[in-house]
Amino acid sequence: MIKKITVQQLRPGMSIHDINAGWMHHPFLGRKIKISDEKIIKKIMDCGIREVYIDTEKGLDVADAPTVEEVNREIQAEIVNTAEADEEEIGMRPTVPIEQELSRAREIQKQAKQTIQNIMDDIRFGKQLETEKIEGVVENMVESIFRNQDALISLGKIRKKDEYTYFHSMSVGVLMISFARQMGFDRRSIQEVGIGAMLHDIGKMKVPHEILNKNGKLTDEEISDIKEHAVYSKKILEETNGISETSINVAAQHHERVDGSGYPEKLQGDEISIFGQMAAIVDVYDAMTADRCYQKKFVPSDVLKRLYEWSKHHFNRDLVQRFIRCVGIYPIGTLVRLESGMLGVIIHHSERSLLEPVVRVVFNPARETLVMPYDLDLSNHGGDRIKGYESPEKWDINPVAYLK
Repeated sequence: MIKKITVQQLRPGMSIHDINAGWMHHPFLGRKIKISDEKIIKKIMDCGIREVYIDTEKGLDVADAPTVEEVNREIQAEIVNTAEADEEEIGMRPTVPIEQELSRAREIQKQAKQTIQNIMDDIRFGKQLETEKIEGVVENMVESIFRNQDALISLGKIRKKDEYTYFHSMSVGVLMISFARQMGFDRRSIQEVGIGAMLHDIGKMKVPHEILNKNGKLTDEEISDIKEHAVYSKKILEETNGISETSINVAAQHHERVDGSGYPEKLQGDEISIFGQMAAIVDVYDAMTADRCYQKKFVPSDVLKRLYEWSKHHFNRDLVQRFIRCVGIYPIGTLVRLESGMLGVIIHHSERSLLEPVVRVVFNPARETLVMPYDLDLSNHGGDRIKGYESPEKWDINPVAYLK
């Protein structure tokens, strides 16, 4: 049985099923750890981890600890309440259909990838960052998101593992622009947020390539080297003309945590700018929903549960709730399985509830065949319901192709 306990309840002889933290916030090779002595417990505590999940069939038990099912039910119920769009957010609907915006979004994505790749190459070879290279790209991204944010967000789901850094930078940029817009910031602030987000990992170009792409367990020294990337990012942006304080804060603070457990400065609460707090949420969301050389991606709903759970200590809960409403429980362009067994692509969010989107049914798994696509509004009660996410790779389906 999997149970959730505090780190203070850990004892030698227990088996951690899930350390309940991002990979950069602990020094262990995987998420499963056997507690052999007190030194391991201290190491976990020193990472700022507050709660973990144990496997009682592989180690000692804690009698009154909640099961993972109980924890998930509680979190899911709170997220359901969070996910209901308010009137202000409903007023931010797209001004053009997604099928109309997709072609422009593809060109913007192509331009953004080339730009961030060129900038990172410049930094790697010791050249100065040229702000004009990024400003125009971010301006185009902002315009696209104001027309229909779902176009660029859905395209961000298609990426190559060996180009993770470029695609992650772009995706964090898109999500941060969308998030800042949803928060009601003015256009200038949104532009500055986008620039900082696109460049938030620029400091990784100062970290040795063999450490960044290492598949095996990182040493404590290598982890420290990687964590320095946030310091490098801040320094590079501070030394670049035309970069605002907002952009710098996004890059410098995206690994800080409100309880002081983050890095590089271990800032707490309001010591972290609101833009840094937003960037911390977005960075984790995008990293966990993408395949990486050392980690398979999580489905968005599971990541949102983690973010909500971690907002008890590490993140600003109000901002996590706003982010959930920004991206939705079921983001546009994701493949889902319905209770009927059919597979479909999320194409619109319902005006009534983010939990009951419009689904374009495209595949019959029972017959392993594509079907003539048809749309299903799940907010019309009495119809089908979403059972869970499905892997597009498993069924060889390109969800974005069905957004046209």
